[in-house]
Amino acid sequence: MITLAEGLRLPTNGLDYAILALYFVVVLGIGFAARRSVRTSLDFFLSGRSLPAWVTGLAFVAANLGATEILGMAATGAQYGVAVVHWYWIGAIPAMVFLGLVMMPFYYRSKVRSVPEFLLQRFDRSAHLLSSALFAFAAVLIAGVNLYALSIVVEALLGWPQWVAIVVAGLFVLAYITIGGLSSAIYNEVLQFFVILAALIPLAVLGLKRVGGWSGLSHSLTASHGHDFLTAWGGTGIGQANPLGANWLTIVLGLGFVLSFGYWTTNFAEVQRALSAKNLSAAQRTPLIGAFPKMFIVFLVMIPGLVAAVLVPKIGAPGGLQYNDAIPYLMQELLPNGVLGIAVTGLLAAFMAGMAANVSSFNTVFTYDIWAKYVKRGRPDAYYLRFGRLITAIGVLASIGTAFIASSFSNIMGYLQTLFSFFNVPMFVVFVIGMFWKRASMKSGVWGLLAGTTAAMVNYFWIYKQHVISIPTDQGANFVSAIVGFVAGALVMVVVTLFTEPKPQAELAGLVWESARSRRATGGEAAAPDLAEPPAEGDDAWYRKPALLGWGAVALAALCYLPYSL
Repeated sequence: MITLAEGLRLPTNGLDYAILALYFVVVLGIGFAARRSVRTSLDFFLSGRSLPAWVTGLAFVAANLGATEILGMAATGAQYGVAVVHWYWIGAIPAMVFLGLVMMPFYYRSKVRSVPEFLLQRFDRSAHLLSSALFAFAAVLIAGVNLYALSIVVEALLGWPQWVAIVVAGLFVLAYITIGGLSSAIYNEVLQFFVILAALIPLAVLGLKRVGGWSGLSHSLTASHGHDFLTAWGGTGIGQANPLGANWLTIVLGLGFVLSFGYWTTNFAEVQRALSAKNLSAAQRTPLIGAFPKMFIVFLVMIPGLVAAVLVPKIGAPGGLQYNDAIPYLMQELLPNGVLGIAVTGLLAAFMAGMAANVSSFNTVFTYDIWAKYVKRGRPDAYYLRFGRLITAIGVLASIGTAFIASSFSNIMGYLQTLFSFFNVPMFVVFVIGMFWKRASMKSGVWGLLAGTTAAMVNYFWIYKQHVISIPTDQGANFVSAIVGFVAGALVMVVVTLFTEPKPQAELAGLVWESARSRRATGGEAAAPDLAEPPAEGDDAWYRKPALLGWGAVALAALCYLPYSL
């Protein structure tokens, strides 16, 4: 679990609390302002599909800036060094680009209101119901992680009891989502993005200054941890695990492909931001715009971790500061009052952004994909709007409960990666096979989901936990579970397809990549997802081309690797 060292308290004063209070007032104000635009359920759940790309793009990144991003990645930097960049340059950017260039046209043109709803169109009701239930369950668990992380930090830094921090933060997020719906969450995430930057930039700059700049930091870490600590791939072989508990195969395939693509392309907490964009071009550009700040945020979480490894030589040792203490310790040591208030606000904003993203996606999936489809069908739109607000409250209360489940795990970052391997990876294999293999039958979707989820769980709880096969770390086990879940789901889908009927060709229009290309080749109607719609005014500018943004992000991420690969 996240545990901060005893006695680690921030010297906050009235100025810091005033900044924090002002932030809360502004957040609620945004919620009330957004309420005026909420007239239908589409407004509440998807902002009426009306938001510009720059707003949805920043919200896309902010929704990911939660507990693991701030504390977890800094802790990983303090423990493993520069290897933390893998989670960004190979574990995020390629998948974000794939989402923007390949998958968003399918999502947006099909007019689905959620990720599971796409499975309903491509496969059948059983795949849809299972994916909806799995996603709703996972969203509540992940929201609880952010709440738990926030409560531990607040308890240690500000002295609030843990249960008070959990309840207060949960009710606050409930207030602004219930008032203003997704628009409130998204505009607050844009605000939170800049507040988070205002918190992290001073930490990185002042931390580097304390240790003599990058050259001083490099010299100290090389002397104490060795050269490989400052390289991304140092000590990583084919069959031998590095300190992360991973090798080339598990990093590239487990993290870079299966976990990464599974998270970024099927996690509705992220995809929902793109679906709220005003047109297809804006929806495609949402993850592509987000990719650029994403690839540089790693420096703002990695550098504090590296600095802490220098300033606290025995960090991670029993009885002393733990790796999770890296950012709170630097806040205590480096930041003056005022700036300290901004930093505390930034931490709280990060946790609330992560929680709000999962709660807002939970209420959409539960309302549209479970309640409206299988429980109360055909009700007036006003009924679903009221129910959406009610289920939001239930989701927050459930998240408060799951926050205590997170406390039973030794590392919240490993816990989240475990959840992703259980829930996101099986959904991704069903998506990718369903999109690129038109023969995949309707029944193969639900069996692929079941097989992938079951295989990932068996690998983690039996093969890893019972030491059937030796895997060095939880993180390494998560990479393996992701690969196992993907392969099992794919194999079962192929086998089931061979013995069951495919979906009629006429019903695949706009849902399968091959059918779209074939219709284009034969001169069929131009409604296929991979065909560009006429651009809106201004969207035809060269710097707004999705392909340019996407491949530019991939190339820039590859260039970022070079200085840390030698």
